Amino acid sequence: MKNTQIMAAVAACLAVAIGGFTIYQTSYAGSPPAVRLDHKSVPLFNNPPAAVANAAVVGGPNFSSIVKRFGPTVVHINVRGETVAHSAADLSQVPPQLRNSPFFQFFQQFQNQSPQEVPTEGLGSGFIISSDGLVLTNAHVVKGAKSVTVTLTDHRSYKAKVLGTDSKTDIAVLKIAAHNLPTVRVGDPSKLEPGDWVLAIGSPYGFYNTVTAGIVSAKSRALPDDSMVPFIQTDVAVNPGNSGGPLFNTQGDVVGINSQIFTQTGAFEGLSFAIPINVAETVAQQIIEHGRVEHAKLGIAVQTVSQQLATSFGLQTPRGALVAQVTDGSPAAKAGLKAGDIILSVNGQPVNDSSDLPMMIGLMRPGQKVELGIWTNHHKADLSATLGSWSEGSLVADAGNGVTGHGLGLQVRPLDASERAQAQVHNGLLVQGVNGPAEQAGVQPGDILLAIDGKPVDSVAQVRAILKGAGNTVALLIQRGSNRIFVPVDLG
Repeated sequence: MKNTQIMAAVAACLAVAIGGFTIYQTSYAGSPPAVRLDHKSVPLFNNPPAAVANAAVVGGPNFSSIVKRFGPTVVHINVRGETVAHSAADLSQVPPQLRNSPFFQFFQQFQNQSPQEVPTEGLGSGFIISSDGLVLTNAHVVKGAKSVTVTLTDHRSYKAKVLGTDSKTDIAVLKIAAHNLPTVRVGDPSKLEPGDWVLAIGSPYGFYNTVTAGIVSAKSRALPDDSMVPFIQTDVAVNPGNSGGPLFNTQGDVVGINSQIFTQTGAFEGLSFAIPINVAETVAQQIIEHGRVEHAKLGIAVQTVSQQLATSFGLQTPRGALVAQVTDGSPAAKAGLKAGDIILSVNGQPVNDSSDLPMMIGLMRPGQKVELGIWTNHHKADLSATLGSWSEGSLVADAGNGVTGHGLGLQVRPLDASERAQAQVHNGLLVQGVNGPAEQAGVQPGDILLAIDGKPVDSVAQVRAILKGAGNTVALLIQRGSNRIFVPVDLG
């Protein structure tokens, strides 16, 4: 379970200020092995016929029929990983007159010890979306996983492969070697209304298949964690271990994935948040088909339009997303957007607040054309933009479609001239993100990838071409600071 302190909203970036609380992702553990599998045998999200839950009675609806029918689709997830532990002793500030002390000599023996890898274990939940073993859960549940075990309600356990994760939506897809499994039925989150009853099933604190219920508190909530998810807020009791479990409506349809809570204690306090299932379904489909997820971007920073800002820009009511910065060469710049413009709509859909825009754009596909309704120079105007990709300039270096099991797990970009001069190299790619096999081998963000199997690399295309012809292991030539090392990576 990870947490981030909520920061006050600042100009040029989107945030939400909620004083005194912490966001917790409701799992115990922590990017997973980048396993690629071709999987097309069974349709996703099989929608089997199921009995409708009993109508609401005095005191609330009867959820027992939902639990009996769909309880077996919910799984318990156990994650094992490792974290690096460093020596806590810092003796550099000890006064010289005390360095002959026997206590100093005792602690000095620990000072130069190498970092140690310490085993970690975490818990989470998930649910079955295809009868041959595809499981949906949160990305943070399997982050840093070296092994993942999925346990069904009948106590059968399976080693799971992580097909892929997407940190921006917190979605992960697992695969277990099982068949004829019960599956959930998918509902329509857009039909939810505040006050509707909803039901959660998961493994809080490791208690398998715990059932809790509550109501929808709000929809399309933006949280200050760089997420592009329009969260469903509920008052359903969600605790550590519930992460990745399903949120059902009263018809027994899954409408969300329980993901986060606001809390001062680390436990449930009445505010829980679920990822809408339509968002998860779109992301899961990309993971299964391509092994990764691409999100669109405009290339701007936005801020909330206050009443004072609205007045200064001649806008009658404070609404929309105020453009604070436009990246040179971005889709926004090419479309003609400039700082001071206010985006009022995207494809005819109103942008009521700056928090709406990242979710609307980020869940689209790169290359998609959008129509922007804007307020500029005290009047309305329309612009067309072709969306770019979050991965542009920072691409995932994986083999292309049709090559299974060759996910390297690196996010890299070309070095600019100043970076090459500083590192004193003629070629190479800067490592910006790492997971899966590369992370397990010890590659770190900030490393410079110089060559793979002795072949120099200067572009993502070269990396992909080399990986296509690679075996199960590749040797990466890495420069870290002034040192160069070869790092063997087992691709599996």
